[in-house]
Amino acid sequence: KMSQEAVPFVCMPGERLCRLENNVVLGIGTYEQYGYVYASKSGIVSIDEPDEKVSFQGKYATKLIRNSSQLQCQVVSVNKPGYHLTIPATGDVVTARILVTTPKFAKCAIFCVRNVLLESTYRGLLRKEDVRETEKDRVDVYKSFKPGDVVLARVINQMEQSFLLSTAEDELGVVLAYASDARKLKIPMVPVGWAEMQCPLTAIKEPRKVAKVLP
Repeated sequence: KMSQEAVPFVCMPGERLCRLENNVVLGIGTYEQYGYVYASKSGIVSIDEPDEKVSFQGKYATKLIRNSSQLQCQVVSVNKPGYHLTIPATGDVVTARILVTTPKFAKCAIFCVRNVLLESTYRGLLRKEDVRETEKDRVDVYKSFKPGDVVLARVINQMEQSFLLSTAEDELGVVLAYASDARKLKIPMVPVGWAEMQCPLTAIKEPRKVAKVLP
């Protein structure tokens, strides 16, 4: 059962929010796929009882009306507390989610610039030579990042359709990652060094380029 207290979090575009149950209605900033509700933009997740002020989408409005007399429906929405257009600039620290890794680079989606959550994501590219400051020739992209990881990175250049990023500082790198064998449980791994993170549930360690997050 869902409640407002259960999901007080900031989400990213494409993030799965919950299962589409009979009493769940899609609100602004969400879409349905394979029986689950996903965020179509970054923002703050809210769960509300429907009223005349809540905007929700087409066929799910019909579903709401049909079920309203039998179930207490909940509208899942992604809302933004007032954002202005922010474009990453060279030197900015950004937050991004790793999408694809290859031997030479990692593609990512930038969803936060400095402390500003973006309306839509920008494309980011992390090249092998920009992963860390030392021993660049020994960098293994697959042992530095995995799809789904959230990283802090610095913008070092703007290309035609994306931003070139670097994690070659102690404070930059992976800040949130889930173990491959426990990803569905959404239990974050914890750093156990500069190059490893560990799942607190299974104790399995995985290699990462870990960010030294300052308190």
